[in-house]
Amino acid sequence: MSSYLEATARERIAKLLDAGSFTEVLPPAARFISPHLAQLDAPVAFDDGVVIGTGCLQGRRVMAAAQEGGFMGGAVGEVHGAKLVGLLKRAVAEGADAVILMLETGGVRLHEANAGLIAVSEVMRALLDVREAGIPVIVLIGGANGCFGGMGIVARCANAIIMSEEGRLAMSGPEVIETAAGVEEFDSRDRALVWRTTGGKHRYLLGDCDAIVSDDIAAFRAAACGAMQRLCQTGAALALQELEAEQRMLEHRLTAFDRHTEPMQIWAELGIPQPAQVPMLDAQAFTEIADRHRAAMRAEMQIETQTGAQA
Repeated sequence: MSSYLEATARERIAKLLDAGSFTEVLPPAARFISPHLAQLDAPVAFDDGVVIGTGCLQGRRVMAAAQEGGFMGGAVGEVHGAKLVGLLKRAVAEGADAVILMLETGGVRLHEANAGLIAVSEVMRALLDVREAGIPVIVLIGGANGCFGGMGIVARCANAIIMSEEGRLAMSGPEVIETAAGVEEFDSRDRALVWRTTGGKHRYLLGDCDAIVSDDIAAFRAAACGAMQRLCQTGAALALQELEAEQRMLEHRLTAFDRHTEPMQIWAELGIPQPAQVPMLDAQAFTEIADRHRAAMRAEMQIETQTGAQA
């Protein structure tokens, strides 16, 4: 077993893709560093905190990127974002079979906020262009820094998200919420609460991610292969029906769960037996329980939609 959480960006790519198939684009030797950090005398990285390149996954040609959480928490700056955009544009130009994004980031760098925000918006546009070209985009989240900020939105623009229980996904991080709204709103020191709210299991139960796996690169690889095969058969382009289904899901959440302040209350509302035991379940046991209730929630949403249309 090889921990995804503890691996570096390059280790994740090397072990997730077919052995020896990865070729890095703009490696550290090319020394593409952020001009903004250098002007501020801040530490720089010769790859600007993201690894991009081409490789194979089960023999299919893929474009892959992995953010390095060890450099500024994987935060996005101008060069970092440009590398991601370039990779996505290359996927369209060369007709890749899929794009794999291993995201680990706290969002945009404060050091280059405007440039970073523009970069994230360009990443979103490029990702949707990839999907429009019929190329599936698969996001993996399992790093210690989670996936927050604008890149959290990027993740939800993808075809599929695969998370471990240790992974986290949200728009705003716990510290940001606490700073803006106070500790009474969200105590970032309550690590159990943080993972219950933003962690992989909660995201899976709410329908925000497509698979929960153990903290093992081989498990992420198997799930990514399965998602790629499914999407290559069913199609990757963003359809109106898919957007409408997402909207129904969000509306259902607001109606059903707006009075709850604790994730375990939502789990109980979904019918999960012994919700307090959810954090102790391994990925397989959790998925077996969760799948029954995710299906029930989607069926309930469909009934509500049909009832509303008849009214």
